Amino acid sequence: MELSNITGLKGKITVPGDKSISHRAVMFGALAKGTTEIHHFLNGADCLSTIDCFRNMGIEIKEKETSVYVHGKGLHGLSKPSCTLNVGNSGTTTRLISGILAGQSFETTLSGDDSLNSRPMKRIITPLTQMGANISSVAGNNCAPLFIAPGELHGIHYDSPVASAQVKSSILLAGLYADGETSVTEPALSRNHTELMLKEFGAPIRSTFEIGGTKATASVRSCEELYAQQITVPGDISSAAYFIAAGLLVPDSEILIQNVGINSTRAGILKICEEMGGDISLLHEHTSAGEPVADILVRTSKLHGTTIEGAIIPTLIDEIPIIAVMAAAAEGTTFIRDAAELKVKETNRIETVTDNLKAMGCEVLPTNDGMVIKGGSKLKGATIHTLLDHRIAMAFSIAALIAEGNTKILDSHCVDVSYPSFYDTFEQLL
Repeated sequence: MELSNITGLKGKITVPGDKSISHRAVMFGALAKGTTEIHHFLNGADCLSTIDCFRNMGIEIKEKETSVYVHGKGLHGLSKPSCTLNVGNSGTTTRLISGILAGQSFETTLSGDDSLNSRPMKRIITPLTQMGANISSVAGNNCAPLFIAPGELHGIHYDSPVASAQVKSSILLAGLYADGETSVTEPALSRNHTELMLKEFGAPIRSTFEIGGTKATASVRSCEELYAQQITVPGDISSAAYFIAAGLLVPDSEILIQNVGINSTRAGILKICEEMGGDISLLHEHTSAGEPVADILVRTSKLHGTTIEGAIIPTLIDEIPIIAVMAAAAEGTTFIRDAAELKVKETNRIETVTDNLKAMGCEVLPTNDGMVIKGGSKLKGATIHTLLDHRIAMAFSIAALIAEGNTKILDSHCVDVSYPSFYDTFEQLL
C-alpha cells in the first residue's frame, strides 16, 4: 500500500465491532445454554480463529454478514476436537480459551502461526497450574503450542504481576470450573469486558477496588450454567483510534465516528487526546449490554507533548502505536513509560514503533518500558516495515497522511486481523 499526504478528511463513519467483546461473546455463548445472538460482530481473522476453535469442539455457529448465532451447549457441553486447535495469530483466543480448556474432561493442543507461537504464555501457565490445571508448553519454552489435559481445579487468589485482561480472563474462566472462589488482583484495572459480559450471562462474578489505591480485584465462583444473550457489539475504540488521530492531525478535517465503545478501561486514548490539546467531543452517550457507547467527534487540532504513564497504560496499551504517531506530530516531547507490555504484542512494539518513526525522520528514543518522542518536525515518507503487525500498519498509514512525499506500507494486508475494511473506510472521508 502506498499513501501520500492529504487534507480535508470529512464525514461520518462507523468502525468494526470491538475485537475483545466479539471474542468473548462467541466464547461465552458457546458455554451458555441456548442460542446467543451477536450483532455487529468483528469478522476479522482473530475473531474467526475463535469461531473455528469452538466449531472444532462441537459448537454450531452460523454467520450472516456481521451477525453470528452461537448455539451453546452449556458449561460442560464442549467435545474433544479431532485435531489441534488452530488459534492463528490470536493471543486473545489462546490465553482465554486455555482457561476454558483447563476445566474440560478431554485433552487438547493449541497452536498458532509463527508469531503466535513465539509469544510468552508462562503468564497464564503459572496461575492455571496453581489452580490444578494440567497445562504445558510442548516445546518447553513457555510458548505455544500448549498441551492441556484434564485436571482438578480449585479456586486461588492470584496477585498478577501485570495488569492484563487476557491473564485475568483466563484465570476467571478457569474459575467457572473450580471448587471455591477464584480471584485475581491486578496492580491496575485492565479492561473489564469479561467481568461485565460474564455477569450478563449469569455468572457469579464481582469486582472490587482498593480504597485509596489503584489495585483491582475480580472474583468468580463456579456456577451450574450460563444463559444465552443478545449482544450488539459496540464499535472498537482501538479501530476508531486511527480515525481519531487522522481527524486531529490531517489539516481541515472533521470526522464523526459513530457508536464507539467508551468503556473506561479501554478509553484512555480519549483522555490523552484531550491532554494533548485535541478537539474531541462525545455525543449521544448511552449503554448497550452493560457497555458505555458514544459518537466521537474530532476536528483538526494543534497538539502538544505529554507524559503517559502509570494506571492509564492498561487502558490504551493497543493504542500506543497511533499515540506515538500523534506525539511525533505534536509540539514538544512526549514520554511513554510503564508500557513494557508492548514487548509481548504481535511484535515488540517498542522496537517496531521507534524503528519506523526514525525511518520517517522523527527523533525518538526507545526505553526499556516505553519511548521518548521529540515532536514538531515534519515527517518524511518512508518504507514502513510492519512485520505483519496490524496496529503498526494502521498507525503508520495515518502517519503517511501528514508526511512529505510517498510512504509505502509493507504487508499492509495484515490489517485484516482486526479491521479488514480499514483502507476502504478512508474512501468515505475523501
